[in-house]
Amino acid sequence: MAKQKLSVEARRRKAVRDLKYANSARRKRMRAENQRLRRAAVKAGKKIDGKDYDHNTKRFVSVRKNRGNHGRGTKREG
Repeated sequence: MAKQKLSVEARRRKAVRDLKYANSARRKRMRAENQRLRRAAVKAGKKIDGKDYDHNTKRFVSVRKNRGNHGRGTKREG
């Protein structure tokens, strides 16, 4: 995917919006859960290289599959 062509002002506003979303309570809980499960999986000897935890299916899936709602896009998600 090509990088967005934004003006300096728009890029600055987007960075503020993105940071606010990334630090929301829900995203913090999700990050903490990811770390907890990832550490436990490594400890249990599971091979999770190149995989991300998918909160919808509750398991580790490839990074590619975990983007954009498993190929269905995010417009109608949730």
